[in-house]
Amino acid sequence: MPKDSSIRSILIIGSGPIVIGQACEFDYAGSQAARSLREEGIEVSLINSNPATIMTDPINADYVYLKPLEKKSIVEILKKHQEEGHPIDAVLPTMGGQTALNLAIDCDKAGVWKKYGVRIIGVDIKAIETTEDREKFRLKMLELGVGVCKGRTARSFLEGKEIAQEIGFPLVIRPSYTLGGTGGGFVDRPEDFDQALNNGLHASPVHEVLVEQSVMGWKEYELELLRDGAGNFIIICSIENFDPMGIHTGDSITVAPAMTLPDTLYQQMRDLAIKMMDGIGKFAGGCNVQFSVNPADDSIIAIEINPRVSRSSALASKATGYPIAKIAAKMAIGYNLDELINPITGSTSAFFEPAIDYVIVKVPRWNFDKFPGADRSLGLQMKSVGEAMGIGRNFQEALQKACQSLEIRRNGLGADGRELTDQAALTYSLAHPSWNRLFHIYDAFKIGMSFKTIQNLTKIDKWFLYQIEELVELEKEIGKFDLDDVPAALMLKAKQKGYADRQLAHLLGVKESNIYDFRQEHNIRRVFKCVDTCAAEFEARTPYYYSTFNSPQLPSAGGAFPEKGALPVGMLAGNESIISDRKKVVILGSGPNRIGQGIEFDYSCVHGVLAAKECGYETIMINCNPETVSTDPDIADKLYFEPVFWEHVHAIIMHENPVGVIVQLGGQTALKMAEKLTRYGIKIIGTDYESLDLAEDRGRFSALLRDYNIPYPKFGTVRGSDEAVELSRELGFPLLVRPSYVLGGQSMKIVLNEKELEQHVVKILHDIPDNNILLDHFLENAIEAEADAICDGEDVYIIGVMEHIEPAGIHSGDSYALLPTFDLSDAVIQQIEAHTRTIAKALKTVGLINIQFAVKDEVVYIIEANPRASRTVPFICKAYQEPYVNYATKVMLGEKKVKDFDFKPVKEGYAIKIPVFSFNKFPNVNKELGPEMKSTGEGIYFIDDLEDEFFQKVYSERNLYLSR
Repeated sequence: MPKDSSIRSILIIGSGPIVIGQACEFDYAGSQAARSLREEGIEVSLINSNPATIMTDPINADYVYLKPLEKKSIVEILKKHQEEGHPIDAVLPTMGGQTALNLAIDCDKAGVWKKYGVRIIGVDIKAIETTEDREKFRLKMLELGVGVCKGRTARSFLEGKEIAQEIGFPLVIRPSYTLGGTGGGFVDRPEDFDQALNNGLHASPVHEVLVEQSVMGWKEYELELLRDGAGNFIIICSIENFDPMGIHTGDSITVAPAMTLPDTLYQQMRDLAIKMMDGIGKFAGGCNVQFSVNPADDSIIAIEINPRVSRSSALASKATGYPIAKIAAKMAIGYNLDELINPITGSTSAFFEPAIDYVIVKVPRWNFDKFPGADRSLGLQMKSVGEAMGIGRNFQEALQKACQSLEIRRNGLGADGRELTDQAALTYSLAHPSWNRLFHIYDAFKIGMSFKTIQNLTKIDKWFLYQIEELVELEKEIGKFDLDDVPAALMLKAKQKGYADRQLAHLLGVKESNIYDFRQEHNIRRVFKCVDTCAAEFEARTPYYYSTFNSPQLPSAGGAFPEKGALPVGMLAGNESIISDRKKVVILGSGPNRIGQGIEFDYSCVHGVLAAKECGYETIMINCNPETVSTDPDIADKLYFEPVFWEHVHAIIMHENPVGVIVQLGGQTALKMAEKLTRYGIKIIGTDYESLDLAEDRGRFSALLRDYNIPYPKFGTVRGSDEAVELSRELGFPLLVRPSYVLGGQSMKIVLNEKELEQHVVKILHDIPDNNILLDHFLENAIEAEADAICDGEDVYIIGVMEHIEPAGIHSGDSYALLPTFDLSDAVIQQIEAHTRTIAKALKTVGLINIQFAVKDEVVYIIEANPRASRTVPFICKAYQEPYVNYATKVMLGEKKVKDFDFKPVKEGYAIKIPVFSFNKFPNVNKELGPEMKSTGEGIYFIDDLEDEFFQKVYSERNLYLSR
């Protein structure tokens, strides 16, 4: 069926602030859907309260509403459009996760859609109810002849107890209508059941839970489907969880395509998935189905079905190159699959199942260190804050690349001298999964634990364990040689299995550069392969690449090494990334999301790419986060889905030969590359490394402030606890203690006496050995403020000054903040503006800079300066409706000066930045706030004046959570 011409205007509902369980994968889905619908000439309105997203940018939608995701806001929007004579015809709620679906259902029940003549498209409300209500789902599956766990739904405590008696232990409790597994859990013993049942009933918004048999230890698989209005189905990809049942899929290492699934079982699963999607409703769109397989007899049961775009859809889209959200949006307005073109090839039909000739591994990223006292065990409730994805020709290469992308100070899986060797600790870790179990499996093989023991403890499929065991064996083999006598074929084998040069340098006891030189000499080099959705059967138009080592002219493939010296990558057989002669710029992305570095840096990267394109550059994006808009192959001219890890970044730069690299948009991840880039003579576009380093080095930075007579809190730098105690007598307590070069206030603490000081210094040195530790005299009861500005080296334009509602001492990312300021005197604002201009020019800033201030007794002190994109830049862009990142990028590239722009910020009332926390995932962690950041996301809220009730409430609680 062709497009439904009665739909002229669509409302897309976003997913709100980022919380654990619902992250930026929905920004990616919503942005894709909006662009897809606008291509069809449809007017797109979008509601979302998250200012850090690309989705809420004017480039994506005709009307953007930065409003709270609640019924009242929806009614306001529908009413406004009706009164203006272009009413909204339909709502698409499947692109904003659970939040959007729940809101759409609320509006449906209240008759809002009906009242304003709005159709719900892309999903069927009855289907949602069937899948979210655990009992309805169970009964529907039994009706369809699909196997499910034994169990029933309890709506009261008494009913739950009865069901438990009926089924027997072990059991699992799953609350209805919750996100990321909230309130769910396994109960092995009757004495733990009462509390778990109570928790589940309270966590469910409808106060009901499914009590069912536990299938812990079974294998877990997912299928990603699309279906159109004519009933055509395609399976986009199969995903296998490396971890068995018992760990939430968002916390599992996942692999695509499924590695240990025999074709007969896959066909059964495929038929069941189609039957399930058909059985719950006849809507057109995407769907994610989760299955469990009993390893003892291969029996399959259905775990759940999500009739919407999900976390897995983002992964499946990036894994296959098939843009699920884009196609699902077109199907929602009536198109059938056979009427659409596959955007990757640009010539073949979208009615095809992707074929992939590589392996994808996703590894989650956790932030437990931000929540002291948190339960670090993994279970039914999701706890990870982000994820990284690796692409390789085999599982081992993809796994190593994913581990290199995590930014947890590891060089990959193993071979970095950070192994755990305590057998008792390893045994406990394998039986009680936490964030580091993958590394501990490697360590267990390394100390000689038996394969059988490891398998019994983890219940992980033998095939995966063999893959890891093989890596340990390879490591031992390499360890027998020196660099002088190591066979080139063995080095090639290690590279093909994903080992980094740093890991090989560790094994051979040499420098990383020695390994690099050895590889160059023997032509063991990365070649770049295309992700094309069709295993190279058709030519791809979208340039989306990953690197690997499979050059056929090497001995492993029957060829012969060239005499000496390295051939250009473009001449190596197997390379598919053809370089153009255009002037190019590389933009480094921000890697996996984590607390302190989230979606706001992705926003900056995307705008940087678009601005560089406008200036005529070929744009090259390097990033490894599958959830983001920056890794959408439609954004940059070329996407390299690779770890933001020196070896990978360097290989791409050597191949592409750009005019320079932009590091100031990708947060600390990209910034950390600046020193190496400079050392290798690669140009940094914008503020140079010398200035970036000066801002990070407190000693040099304070000397600069002293030269300009700018006040700063008294401070000193130490390397150990004795020095710290001595310095504290000079500075006076309270003191703010922190390591240098950290993100999101990592390991920052306010200490009140010598004992606390000594304990914290020892802890920092244990966590981050060999680091400078900064001690600042902490200004109590000070007001905190921050400014963001654009500088071209000569002129400075301050884009915004924000005032924090909470006192200094709470990390800026955890503070409510108002733009513009609300009670600073004119004298203070003049000091802030003068200091911002002076510092931006003194640091020779070219591009963006963020400066944080503490105001006490009408004196403005400098806390820190960051000459890069900050967490607050997207917020200011949205509040003032100006594309500041676009302007700053053009300044960095030298295409424009600050005075070339006609700044016209829309200043009405105040915008409040609202921090959003995920404390509900860590029930035993206290909610106190201090200098270490804990929020996972943010919202924006507009008020007309300071009499506003919301502001008054927040202001009255400003000291409530301040701790250390």
